[in-house]
Amino acid sequence: MITDARVLQPEFIPREVQHRDAEVNYLSSVLDPITNGHRADPALLHGPSGAGKTCIAQYLVEQFREAVVDLNYQYVNCWEDHSRFKTLYRLLDGINQTVDIHRQSTPKDVLLERLRDTGDTPYVAILDEVDQLADKSLLYDLYRIPNLTMILIANNEEGLFTAVGDRLRSRLTDCERIHFRSYHESELLAILQDRIHWGLRDDAIDTSEIEFIAANAGGDARVAIGILRRAARTTQNSQTDTITPDSIRKAIPEAKSEIKQQTVDRLTPHQKILYDIITEHQEIPPQQLYDAYCDRADDPKTKRMVRNYLSKLEHYNLIEAKGNTKDRTYRSVA
Repeated sequence: MITDARVLQPEFIPREVQHRDAEVNYLSSVLDPITNGHRADPALLHGPSGAGKTCIAQYLVEQFREAVVDLNYQYVNCWEDHSRFKTLYRLLDGINQTVDIHRQSTPKDVLLERLRDTGDTPYVAILDEVDQLADKSLLYDLYRIPNLTMILIANNEEGLFTAVGDRLRSRLTDCERIHFRSYHESELLAILQDRIHWGLRDDAIDTSEIEFIAANAGGDARVAIGILRRAARTTQNSQTDTITPDSIRKAIPEAKSEIKQQTVDRLTPHQKILYDIITEHQEIPPQQLYDAYCDRADDPKTKRMVRNYLSKLEHYNLIEAKGNTKDRTYRSVA
């Protein structure tokens, strides 16, 4: 049944993108100076999870790499590589400049200098989950590298800019912003049909079942693809000929639970403390939450930073906020 399992992975970059023509054209125009060997202005792609931000950024950079002979590129997930050292190391790894770098002894300034001295070849850095960077002043340093173009990806534009200093904010104020909305069901249907065409046997699933998956994905392409992947694996293991509604019903909670767990596993230590407290209490007001957090954290952050952490948890549907500022409570999402 499964002819190419790679196509069913969320990180797979399709041959063509579906229902994001305006966003693709806009970002392509922003990156166009690269074709002439120049650095492009930074771009910020923002919007909900599963809206295609990462996919579009990687897809377009691959298109530019086919058109431009000399072009370096690296993707960095700042949620996983959130420290200054790890981010710089990942960027240097993209141009094979990490052979003699030692995590314990090489100063961070050495990494930055080496990145500055990599020559005139244009370098595109996709910084996904950029609001997770522990030291956002790194963005200012990267901005000052003449040949480096930044594509920044975040769920929430406000959450990113409220957490940076005035100097960096002034530099990024003019960056090109591209908003991504959640997918409509009909758009998810087209995305799934494309994945099915390249990854499954032609008669593996009926249109009505694809529509069923799209209707239960909540506008999130990651969830839709996850449901399809789970249902296809279950069907293949049971040696059934086609994906049935029952296999999809079983796959829906499994796929959502898998994505949720992957998100929880990526939380930073401070975010994990907050998430654990809210999960334990089920519902808790802000001050009580902050007091409990301060008791558990070795180096408690400010209330403003904690609000940013909570906003991130909300964006990934791990928690929800109820009520206004005065009577607000946070509760876990089942």
